[in-house]
Amino acid sequence: MTAPLIAELRRCPTCNRWGGRRVLEADGQNVRLDPENSRGTCNEGPWHGSLRGPRNACGQWLRWVAIVAEA
Repeated sequence: MTAPLIAELRRCPTCNRWGGRRVLEADGQNVRLDPENSRGTCNEGPWHGSLRGPRNACGQWLRWVAIVAEA
């Protein structure tokens, strides 16, 4: 069994524009992805409509609203 992926801040899966499946961990910071389904579409961003994965990023990243901002 493969361990779930954890998305890094400023990568597509932690962006508010990303449309893939993700779960916010209890700490409010880590985003867990399913390794079998870790890609999602960019919505209204510079890569609009294209599939983006956990290592993709761009200059118009917006923090996913579910992620708690660090103090």
